[in-house]
Amino acid sequence: MGNLRILISLTTNDNDYQVEQANAAEQAAHKHGIDLKIIYSDNDAINQSTQILKVIQEAEEADRPNAIIFEPVGGTALPQVARAAVNQGIAWVVLNREATYVPELRGLGKAPVFVVTVDHVEIGRIQAQQCAALLPRGGTVLYMQGPSENSAAKDRSRGMLELKPANMHLITLKGQWTEESAQRAVRSWLKLTTTRKTQIDLVAAQDDAMAIGIRKAFQEVLNEVERERWLSVPFLGIDGLPKTGQAWLRSGLLRATIFSPPNTGQAIDMLVDALEHHKNQPEKALTIPVSMPTLEALRAQK
Repeated sequence: MGNLRILISLTTNDNDYQVEQANAAEQAAHKHGIDLKIIYSDNDAINQSTQILKVIQEAEEADRPNAIIFEPVGGTALPQVARAAVNQGIAWVVLNREATYVPELRGLGKAPVFVVTVDHVEIGRIQAQQCAALLPRGGTVLYMQGPSENSAAKDRSRGMLELKPANMHLITLKGQWTEESAQRAVRSWLKLTTTRKTQIDLVAAQDDAMAIGIRKAFQEVLNEVERERWLSVPFLGIDGLPKTGQAWLRSGLLRATIFSPPNTGQAIDMLVDALEHHKNQPEKALTIPVSMPTLEALRAQK
C-alpha cells in the first residue's frame, strides 16, 4: 500500500496557532511514516476550496491523498468539497469547527469522516471568567473577535456573553486572527473622536496574536500619557502556545491566556487508527482548553 498520503489545509502561515498546527502535524507524520503535504489558503475561503478541489481532482489516483485534514477559513466547512473528497474515497477531517454534514457523509461509509475541535464555547467562558477575576468591580473591555463568518469566533463570543458579568461592558472590534489585522482595526478605532473619551479597563482578544497586534497599535499613540494609559491595562489572549502566548505571558505582555492545544497530531493519530488499523473513530473528538494562569491565581492578583 505504501505510506499514507495526507494533505493538511491551514488558514494562514501568519498566525502562531496555525504554525504550531503545522509543527504538530509534521511531528505526527514523522512518527507514523506518513507522506505529508501542508498548504495555506491565505485566509481566503474561495482559495482554500479551489486548492483542495484541485488535489481531489488529480487525474492519477496515486497522486491523490488518502486523507484531507483542514481548518476552514469560512463558516461553511466546505460541504461540497467534503462530498467530492469522500466520493473519491478520501478521508475527511475538519479541525476546530462544527460541520453539520459530517453525519451524512459518515453514513455513506466510503471513507472516515470526523471533526477534531477544541471546545470554543468553553474557551469563551474561561475568558469571561478571566475578565471577571481581573475586574471584580466591572468595567469596559476592548474585545477583539475573529472573522464574523467564522464559527470558532462565534462560539468564543457566545461563551464570553454567557458568563460575562452584567457590570462589564464590551467594545467589540473584528480581526482576522493575525497581529496585523488587529493592529489595523485598532488604528482605525483610535481615530474616532469618541474613542478619546473612552476608558478601557482591559483588552481581551480571541487569540494571542491579535492581543499583541492591539498592543502594537497602542504603542503607536504619539501622546505619551495616552499611550501609557492604553498600555497599562491587562491584555488577555487565547492559544497559549509555548513560543508565543506562554512567552508573552512570562514577559508580562499578556496578563492571561488560554491554552488551546494544537490538534493536527491528534487528527493524524485518529486517521492512522482508522485507515491502517480499521478502528472506528467518533464523530467528534474534543481537546480541552486551560486557563493560564489558573482562575484562582488571577483572582489572587486582585
